[in-house]
Amino acid sequence: MAERTLVILKPGALQRGLVGEVISRFEKRGLKLVALKMVRLTDEVLDIHYAHLKDRPFFPWLKNGMKAAPVILCCWEGCEAVKVVREMAGATNARKAVPGTIRGDYSMSAQENIIHTSDSPENAAIELDRFFVPEDYCEYQSVLDPFKYSPDEI
Repeated sequence: MAERTLVILKPGALQRGLVGEVISRFEKRGLKLVALKMVRLTDEVLDIHYAHLKDRPFFPWLKNGMKAAPVILCCWEGCEAVKVVREMAGATNARKAVPGTIRGDYSMSAQENIIHTSDSPENAAIELDRFFVPEDYCEYQSVLDPFKYSPDEI
């Protein structure tokens, strides 16, 4: 059964010209892109999205970093998409992320770490609702599904 998850390509990914490369990694892995848009995040949205970090000393830096340039919002779909995307992203502190992960290959910071990913299916649903409306999703059948999944996984 397909699952959906949110990926935010942070301003650093856009500024450094890594958007295509990161998106390509998810596509090559076999995930299906079902929604995509570029936006500028506001204080109001960031206060909600990162409410669990509001009392941390780095929160002002986090907000400023997320407003430094537009972000790319993506919804990826696939079997166990949340888990797969989190593993592909690597450790939040990029200095601890193993090579081969997105953060391990493209960043050196705990804050400026290229990408945000949902941490659970429940939070993915909440986060996707925060950034996308039903009309943003493009439903389509991929002719490659039989080559990416066994029949009992589709």
